[in-house]
Amino acid sequence: MRIAVGSDHGGFKLKTELLKFLKASGHRPRDFGTFSEESCDYPVFAAAAAKAVASGRFPRGVLICRTGIGMVIAANKVRGVRAAVIHDEACAVSSRKHNDSNIAVFGSRFIKPDKAKKILKIWLKTRAAGGRHRRRVSQIERIK
Repeated sequence: MRIAVGSDHGGFKLKTELLKFLKASGHRPRDFGTFSEESCDYPVFAAAAAKAVASGRFPRGVLICRTGIGMVIAANKVRGVRAAVIHDEACAVSSRKHNDSNIAVFGSRFIKPDKAKKILKIWLKTRAAGGRHRRRVSQIERIK
């Protein structure tokens, strides 16, 4: 699967680990930056990856900053994006099944690489449930 990936300086190390994991798992991630631990502005990278997902060129995305909060707020400004901060396996499943999330957001301050990889694997494999959940996602999509 093609996956848009981005981070700010606070998420750079975890992003590097997740890019390796995604490639080793047979996915085709594209790194939308940042490319170092030098201080930068997270909205730039959140927007780039989120727009790639919203365009349909990338079915899913992954964003990382220190808390996940800034990235999720910025990404959800892009129409067609349903980004979710994910900190455990239950959130990974729920965000996919119930909300059809298309961007997983991690807070590098709160999650270690091995746990993030485990959660990301679950998130990537989980399908949206449809039914009443699809109706609700459609309602979200109509919000302007």
